[in-house]
Amino acid sequence: MNSGIQKMGSGWMGAVLCSACLLCLGAETALAQPKGEKAFQVVATDVKGVETEVHGVIFYWEEKISETAFVPHELKEVPVKRGTATVKIKFDVIKTIDVKSSGNGTPLAVAITLNDGKAGEFTLAIAGSFKGQSDFGEVELPAVELKRIAFK
Repeated sequence: MNSGIQKMGSGWMGAVLCSACLLCLGAETALAQPKGEKAFQVVATDVKGVETEVHGVIFYWEEKISETAFVPHELKEVPVKRGTATVKIKFDVIKTIDVKSSGNGTPLAVAITLNDGKAGEFTLAIAGSFKGQSDFGEVELPAVELKRIAFK
């Protein structure tokens, strides 16, 4: 009889622990995606002329810290070089990014037009990709394979 009570008690405790774990996981997911954070939408045109609509776009690259370890970086800005300065242009002020073809081994040249009409010529500070969700699933567009990105 005593073992029956122990089994019933341990089953009940397991259910409570499982529920607590699920609540913690749900809270962690909620914390990872702050409310009110703007999700950006773009229409990306690749070098073959194919347009892809991307929701929740980020600028992504992986930093190699050892032979087998990488640190992922996800930004809502584009790090570019202007002379020796690195400028981080936030997505919310960008209207378009036009990618210019460059030779192998040279930094990728881009022309960025802001929402207020200002434009500038830059080189990408980091060879990254634009990632997000398309209607067909997750999409990753390497910057070197793009012609244009138009923010909506």
